[in-house]
Amino acid sequence: MTPTLRAATSPGEVRIALTAADGALLEYALWRPGAPDGVGDGHGGRVIARVPAMAGVFVALASGVEGFLPDTAGGAGLDVGALIAVRITRAAQGGKGPRLAMLRPAPAGLTRVGLLHPGPTPLAELATSHAEAPVMVDDPALAAALRAAFGARVERVAAAFDAATEDQVAALAEPVAVFANGARAQFHPTPALTAIDLDAGAATAERGGKTAAQAALNRALMPALARQIRLRNLSGAILIDFAGMKARHRASLTPMLAAALAEDPLKPRLLGFTALGFAEILRPRIRPPLHELLRGPHAAGLAALRGLLADMAQAPGRAPRLIASPAVVAALEADRAAGEDFTRRTGHVLALSSDPGLPPEGWRMG
Repeated sequence: MTPTLRAATSPGEVRIALTAADGALLEYALWRPGAPDGVGDGHGGRVIARVPAMAGVFVALASGVEGFLPDTAGGAGLDVGALIAVRITRAAQGGKGPRLAMLRPAPAGLTRVGLLHPGPTPLAELATSHAEAPVMVDDPALAAALRAAFGARVERVAAAFDAATEDQVAALAEPVAVFANGARAQFHPTPALTAIDLDAGAATAERGGKTAAQAALNRALMPALARQIRLRNLSGAILIDFAGMKARHRASLTPMLAAALAEDPLKPRLLGFTALGFAEILRPRIRPPLHELLRGPHAAGLAALRGLLADMAQAPGRAPRLIASPAVVAALEADRAAGEDFTRRTGHVLALSSDPGLPPEGWRMG
């Protein structure tokens, strides 16, 4: 059955869900037009340093941003000062700039450092990769813009997410996923890796010896676990601690885990099992993982705008004021697109007040 692509909009943010015919969430992404991650953007850049130890060069882009161009992606043989055309292949992370590749074909007559063209949005990427999927959008302006690219597939609806989709999306914000058989996965992101701890909990397994039962339980969890990795866009190094099994027995899970990961479009690699029995997975990082997008002052501010919009829908004519921490106020002031979108939707200029007494991501309606 053909899946459905859904775009639920609020000021400054588009939540994107690909759902199966039975309503199950297949893909999830966030798009923030006023703060894009830059993936796919083409830039004119200038080589500012060669770093032999890293086998590449640093390139100055627009707005003081620096990216890294590996020698294997076109950096070999470039001299400091060279003006080149590059494409962002991986979003910035952890204080590091974006990863780059040479833009091919190179534009003719390149004369400056700066943005040449934006890359595809997460919504456009999913609409392109699922070319038969209808696209349901709850904002008329976005629907009109999408029709220019995707035609009659785009349908304007009153609400893009139903209650079931909202529940599934809300669950992704939690650090724990509960599976149908009662087992649980706990997600622990760190700057270096993401650790996943599987707990059998109330789950039951096949009858038989303890070792066989534990192996059967873990095998049964593989598809759901791989789905969670994909929906949360976990990336980089991932370690999985499976439930119950002794370390020496866990390598037997390799074929089933590899098969579950093979369904992922990013093609994560199962590297093997450590001496402690952790499965080692390397999943390419392109766009930021969901847990990074859902934290910080900007994320809190956009959640506050979504709350304001819902409150105003319940009380038409009311123009509430948003009282937030200085960090949240600064983030919203920097995102001009979010403020303009709020005004377009409500007819009111966004009123912001700063309260230093609130926590860094705190806010309330005034």
